[in-house]
Amino acid sequence: MKPLGDMRILAIEQYGAGPLASMGLADLGADVIKIEDPAVGGDVGRYVPPYQAGEDSLFFETFSRNKRSITLDLANSHGRGVFEDLVRLSNVVFSNLRGDVPEHLRIRYRDLEHLNARIVCCSLSGFGTTGPRAAEPAYDYLIQALSGWMSLTGEPDGPPTKSGLSLVDFSAGFVAANAILAGVHAATRDGVGMDCDVSLFDTAISMLSYIATWHLTAGFAPGRTSHSSHPSLVPFQAFEASDGWLVVACPKEKFFRRLLVALEQPLLADDPRFASFATRREHSHELVAILTALFRADTVDAWIERLRVAGVPSAPVNDVAAALSDTQTLARDLVVETSHPRFGTVRQVASPVRVGTEQPTLRRAPRMNEDSDDILKGLLGYDDRHLASLARAGAFGSNDGVSAGRQSQGHGSPL
Repeated sequence: MKPLGDMRILAIEQYGAGPLASMGLADLGADVIKIEDPAVGGDVGRYVPPYQAGEDSLFFETFSRNKRSITLDLANSHGRGVFEDLVRLSNVVFSNLRGDVPEHLRIRYRDLEHLNARIVCCSLSGFGTTGPRAAEPAYDYLIQALSGWMSLTGEPDGPPTKSGLSLVDFSAGFVAANAILAGVHAATRDGVGMDCDVSLFDTAISMLSYIATWHLTAGFAPGRTSHSSHPSLVPFQAFEASDGWLVVACPKEKFFRRLLVALEQPLLADDPRFASFATRREHSHELVAILTALFRADTVDAWIERLRVAGVPSAPVNDVAAALSDTQTLARDLVVETSHPRFGTVRQVASPVRVGTEQPTLRRAPRMNEDSDDILKGLLGYDDRHLASLARAGAFGSNDGVSAGRQSQGHGSPL
């Protein structure tokens, strides 16, 4: 059995943060059942361009492999009944919706404990389920702005800048997966489930980390640094070579001494301005000016080789294509493939979580409602007569509702 082969997760999720969290658990063997709202065409991620047609998109494929899909109208009493039957057979109800929506949908622990005392109800929202912003929508870019991240990113004389990736979304997804695992462990041990309240905002604020400690304790005023330099360690930044950029890191004294060897500048080791972390930080402008002139004299590849031989941490500033074709990427099997009826072979990145030696088996993301028979008949044991009755009652949505949702491209509850 895979590490999480005995775990079942009901995922009421959309876009990236929530689907990333549950996909990581699905890759480890958890049975993740996406419950998609037929009134809005399911997960809005299905409609994100580019490379999108109908209900298929490469964005959706990125976040939804190894899952199953069923459409349920949770606002319909009969759809709610199906959901409650699934709760009885599951470990987790996971959602990434606006912070006030779990209460509205009645998917908190107190709403479901009578069905399954061990159920873990994890909410991943923009701002959490409490506080003055709980009912506000939030997305990665907004949180990068609000949490101070953009004030730290970019050149000092440039505008505030977001990360090139949705790092708040992705980090919050990993936090949610961690919360789910902790919750299921405790519920298994104690026989009692709980609520888990995770948010993008909490995640982003917590990731201010030592910058926050310096500010809160000693009044440190952080800001943007030139060439992505470290706020305290010098040199630890990007340098321009004759044909591109590289990053050089000296987080230990020995690395700085080795750097001087690679640069053929032994006299700098005796310069009192550069003798320690503290003095190098004090005289950073002078040191960086010297290093900048030296690095411009040769190519990235030449410098990387010299620094590697000297034992100095360094790396070229790759573009995405170079990163995905790097020998380490390939050696670690970080590019995986699935087969899709519309896109053919879909190549994407693997989960970074490695547990044991068995390679995960990968299945493409589900088409909407693709697994309804397996779930309703195989898991819940519904017969055809009962299914027909549920369908007539609107448990799975109406045809008109599904069509309208598809045309609106899934504008459901915001995160």
